[in-house]
Amino acid sequence: MTSEVLPVEGATVTITGGTGSFGSTMAHHLLDRGVRQVNIFSRDEAKQDDMRRRFNDERLRFFLGDVRDFDSIRPAMRDVDFVFHAAALKQVPSCEFFPQQAVLTNVTGSDNVIKAAARAGVRSLVCLSTDKAVYPVNAMGMSKALMEKTAQAFARNFPESQMTVSVTRYGNVMYSRGSVIPLFVRQLETGQPLTLTEPTMTRFLMSLEDSVDLVLHAFTHAEPGDLFVKKAPASTIEVLARAVASVLGEEEPDVRVIGVRHGEKLHETLLSREEIVTASDESDYFRVPLDARSLQYELFFSEGESTISRNEDYTSENTRRLDVEGTKELILKLPEMQRLAGALR
Repeated sequence: MTSEVLPVEGATVTITGGTGSFGSTMAHHLLDRGVRQVNIFSRDEAKQDDMRRRFNDERLRFFLGDVRDFDSIRPAMRDVDFVFHAAALKQVPSCEFFPQQAVLTNVTGSDNVIKAAARAGVRSLVCLSTDKAVYPVNAMGMSKALMEKTAQAFARNFPESQMTVSVTRYGNVMYSRGSVIPLFVRQLETGQPLTLTEPTMTRFLMSLEDSVDLVLHAFTHAEPGDLFVKKAPASTIEVLARAVASVLGEEEPDVRVIGVRHGEKLHETLLSREEIVTASDESDYFRVPLDARSLQYELFFSEGESTISRNEDYTSENTRRLDVEGTKELILKLPEMQRLAGALR
């Protein structure tokens, strides 16, 4: 973790989608930082009950509801200082088959969260986005791109609001729910071949702890409408699969190529070339400020605001690329992979 200082001691924080991988990691972090209360808002009562038992911390409060239902959100925002908006439909194939469901949760639901937080007097809200929102080719990415626009539109349209709304965009979070590393582990443990969609496909590699750092950086530094990206390495899917196999003691795994799934890209993009023009480099992060121009475009044209980017996008193809050994070193920082490697000793 970084040494970011977040003034959460004694604060109340709400996490939407709080029973997911990110929510659980963030809750642990916040409780360690001395928060007064963490509100977990989600629609799955079974996951809430499991989380309640695992944490066994009276500072956790659970709110059952759905971001699609504005009225269900309001109780979870009462007397809250900070909000982490992580609730979303995230699976690319399911959103391809049910795009309207992605819109209802990722766009309308995000708008509901922002409005409920603003009405409750929340100080700062961070919306979690994804690399798939850049030049989106699938319904999940398109809905998350609209989520970003919804957050930025609030910042642009309500400059007098006491709430700072910002966006964080990150790549694949390793060992999060639905990610590929747990799939590879299950396949290796049951003697199945490793299924690869396309061996040369590249993906950013980021840990849950890195994703928490990114959000904390946004809370600490954001101006209204800012978008933050954490720099990350990448590998091909084949290299990742072989690195996971090597950690589990299998140097020559059986690999089967199954083809690209619905809506998948060959490479992912964290920043477009248009965004890089205005982005500032903040060591481990990029910050893209809000385009705060009004609808009176003639004012800006007359002033010559016509910068065109000649830069490259920031992608999983041109970021720092890891080989098998480098990928092994990275994934061995994950607690789950450390336990698996330790069990083989």
